[in-house]
Amino acid sequence: MNNYRLNQQIQFIVEIDKLKKVLRQTRLTDGSRRENSGEHSWHLAMMTMILAEYAPSEVDLFHAMKMVLIHDLVEIDAGDTFCFDVQNNKSKAQRETAAAKRLFGILPENQGKELHSLWEEFEARKTPSAKFAAALDRIQPMLNNKATKGGTWQLYNITHEQVMKRMAPVEEGAPQLWGLVQETIEECIAAGYLQPPKSMTT
Repeated sequence: MNNYRLNQQIQFIVEIDKLKKVLRQTRLTDGSRRENSGEHSWHLAMMTMILAEYAPSEVDLFHAMKMVLIHDLVEIDAGDTFCFDVQNNKSKAQRETAAAKRLFGILPENQGKELHSLWEEFEARKTPSAKFAAALDRIQPMLNNKATKGGTWQLYNITHEQVMKRMAPVEEGAPQLWGLVQETIEECIAAGYLQPPKSMTT
């Protein structure tokens, strides 16, 4: 057994436990508390499996599942940046790039390179698998916001236009799920969880 290699792997496994301490703005569906990034990543992995039949044919589902499991590990160092926080999003890429270098550098070189590549692929959102993974990453908070009667949308006065811009990658990455997005948003507007489009209020 290569003890040095194993020690690197165990060090990484222990280090990523810190993701469970990173709180997101999204609340649990019962509204009791904010979810953490570890829970979010697990939820996306489950969605990849359960919603597999809606993935475009060219999507490698196992590859997509690996991406959703590691995509937020950088938040251990960089923190979770709220998607509607314009100011902090300006430095997000720089903070997360530095975090990726440190965290994936803990692993043996071949594994570190693989995870770093997966993270970069997810961020670039150019391959079918990355687009599908990103689509799920947008859908999950939307479902939680509906379940919590507007959740963070209500808390931060998020507009319909902001939400639709955020949800746009679903149409390309998981076109079979785009109808779900549209229906959910319409239901949230009807229930008063989300502000209606400006065109409906003028």
